[in-house]
Amino acid sequence: MLGSGFIGRFYADALQGYRSKDKVVSVYSRREESAKKFAQDYNCEHWTLNMEESIAHPNVDVVCISLPNNLHEAAVMLCCKHKKAVITTKPLGRNDEEAKRMLEAVEKAGIFNGYLEDLVYTPKFIKAFESVKNGALGRILWAKSRETHPGPHSDWFWDIEQAGGGCILDLGCHCVEITRSYIGKDIKPVEVMCWADTQVKPIDAEDHAIGLVKYENGAIGQFEVSWTFRGGLDLRDEVMGTEGTIWINSFLRTGFEMFTTGKGADYVSEKAESNTGWLFPVGDELNELGYNHMFMDMFNAMEKNKAPKETFYDGYVVNCILDAAYRSAKTKQWEPVKLDIWRGRTGVTKESHLTEYDSENYLVKEEMTHYGAKKVILKNKKSGKITEKVLE
Repeated sequence: MLGSGFIGRFYADALQGYRSKDKVVSVYSRREESAKKFAQDYNCEHWTLNMEESIAHPNVDVVCISLPNNLHEAAVMLCCKHKKAVITTKPLGRNDEEAKRMLEAVEKAGIFNGYLEDLVYTPKFIKAFESVKNGALGRILWAKSRETHPGPHSDWFWDIEQAGGGCILDLGCHCVEITRSYIGKDIKPVEVMCWADTQVKPIDAEDHAIGLVKYENGAIGQFEVSWTFRGGLDLRDEVMGTEGTIWINSFLRTGFEMFTTGKGADYVSEKAESNTGWLFPVGDELNELGYNHMFMDMFNAMEKNKAPKETFYDGYVVNCILDAAYRSAKTKQWEPVKLDIWRGRTGVTKESHLTEYDSENYLVKEEMTHYGAKKVILKNKKSGKITEKVLE
C-alpha cells in the first residue's frame, strides 16, 4: 500500500475484509508515525519511508496507489520497472498527458493495471447499470451524476500544483465515469461545455463546477461537483432513456436517520459535517461506496489473467474529458475532447427519434386522460402538422 492516510485505510479495510485472503504486506508512507500506525493497525509485516523499497518487496504481488495526485506517475513508473501489477486511486493523472504516459508505460511493461473508480462498483450502480444494459430504459439520452461535499480531508487536495485541479478533477472524475458507463464506454465523447468558479474557498482552483459532455451518438452526460456544499456527502445519479428513468441517492438519504445531542458521538459517515442533531449514517460505508466490489473485481480479474472492469485506459479517457472541461471553463465555449488513444466505436450517428404511428404519421405522444379516454398526438409525415386523435 502506497499511502497510509484516509483513502489507504479505506482500501485496506475493504481488501483485507471482503475476500478474506488478501493482505497488505508492505506500506509506504511519507511520515514515519503514520507508517508505523498503519502497520500496527493492519498487522502489516513491513513499513518504509522509501517508495521503491515497498514496491520491490519480494512478498508484494500488486501495488495499490493511494497517494496524492502528483505522486501517481512516479509510483506507476516504479511498478513498471519492477514488473509489479498496479492499481491506483482516482484520478489517474493530473492531466491527460500524465495519464497517457502511465497508460503507455503499463501496457509496454505488460503489467496488470486497474483504475480504482469505486463509484461504478456501488451496489446501487451495479443494479442500475444491469437494468440499463438489459434495455429497461431504452436508448439512453441523458445521464447526470452529482457529487458535492464541504471539501476533502487532506492539505494536498487544496494545493493546485499537487492536486492538478479542484473539484472538477477530484469529484468530476467519478461523475464522468458514472455517466459514461450508462451512455456506453464504447461511445466517443466529442465535446464539453463547463462552468467553473471559486466561490467560497481561499484557493487557486475551482470549488464549484457544472459541465455537459456531448457524445457521438447524441447522448449527454452531465456532472455537478462542489467543495462548497453544506450538509455532508451528496451522491446522486439520474439516467433518462426513451423507455424509462432511474434516480439514485447513494449517500445523503439512506433510510437510516438518527438524532443525537452529541454526547459520546464521534465519526458518523464520510464528509458528515456534524455529530449532533439529525444525522444520516451509512450502514456499511465500505460496501455502499463500492470498495468491496471494486477489489473483488480487481483481484478476481488478476487471478483469471484478464482486464478488470476499470483499467488505466478508462482513467485516461476520463482525464481527457476533464481537460476539455477545464479548457471550456476558461473559453466559455464547447471544447473538443482530445483523445490521442481511442479504442471504442467510431462514426456512430445519432439514432432516429422518429416513431412511426401509421403510413401517414409519426407518434409524438400517447396518453390516458383523467376522464378515461386514450389519446395520441401525431405529426403528419408530409405536412409536419401536429394533430390529436382520441381512440375508442
